[in-house]
Amino acid sequence: MRRVLVAVPTYRRPEVVGRLLGELPEQHRSLSGRDGRHPVEVDVLVIDNDPDGGARDLVRAHPGVRYVHEPRPGLTAVRNRALDESADADALVFIDDDETPAPGWLAGLVDTWLSTGAAGVSGPVVSLLPDDLDPWIRAGGFFARRYREGLATGAPILEAATSNLLVDLAAVRERGLRFDPQFGLSGGEDSLFTRRLADVRPLRWCAEAVVHDPVAPERLTRAWVCRRALSLANSGARVELALRPSPTTRARLVAGGTVRLIGGGLTAALGRASGSAERSARGARTRWRGAGLLLGGLGLTYLEYGRGRRWRWERPGR
Repeated sequence: MRRVLVAVPTYRRPEVVGRLLGELPEQHRSLSGRDGRHPVEVDVLVIDNDPDGGARDLVRAHPGVRYVHEPRPGLTAVRNRALDESADADALVFIDDDETPAPGWLAGLVDTWLSTGAAGVSGPVVSLLPDDLDPWIRAGGFFARRYREGLATGAPILEAATSNLLVDLAAVRERGLRFDPQFGLSGGEDSLFTRRLADVRPLRWCAEAVVHDPVAPERLTRAWVCRRALSLANSGARVELALRPSPTTRARLVAGGTVRLIGGGLTAALGRASGSAERSARGARTRWRGAGLLLGGLGLTYLEYGRGRRWRWERPGR
């Protein structure tokens, strides 16, 4: 019998996490009713990152769901708490509190893990956008994710996000892997963790393990999507530096960021002059991504999840 722990991090969204907890029993039933294949026991854990523990009562109203309070701020504190709480499990599954799993999501992750011996398994995260989305945002592809379209289940992947991820805990323990606290307020901790995990055994894709992610209205603004483009590129630059810390890596990031910053700015200007929303938006996206790479290469970290200041300086060569 294999044991799987499904971990749900949450922060001040009790009504959202409540909806997800209502979906998970069906996922367990789907996993259990597979003609005896790979018998699996599933537990669910909610990790509340609210300093006030605001989700406690709601979670405890769901029988069989375990609640822990992790007051230390940041994504890495929450994810490392999930690792700490999974001592008796064989696999740990992460899903965000605002996501909705498609039918067979958990069974897909588990079956792919057991059939391939993967160190980790990930699947598609599909953003749900309103019909009246700003055409500029849609044209820029700001919410486009790396769906790995056409990639077959079981195919190897190099990294994954924790919004839809199963990790083999034996592989994690073999290398003593943890989520790096330096990424707790910036994001990127999942990319760094899974790229290191892939050094143990390959990560695998599961096309059937789909989760849907409704995008919150406050994120559907031009200002937010541009900041997000900067943040993702900035954290990506920091991941590269963590994996390959050298002046050469910094120089490559600074040079690449500068080229994108200038080229994207020119493309955006041409798009505005010609009346092309697509060119304007895609140029803006490239420009902001370039800024993120450039600043990351120079040692500046954008704290997307900071509860206060937004930037942190990290001395080059650290």
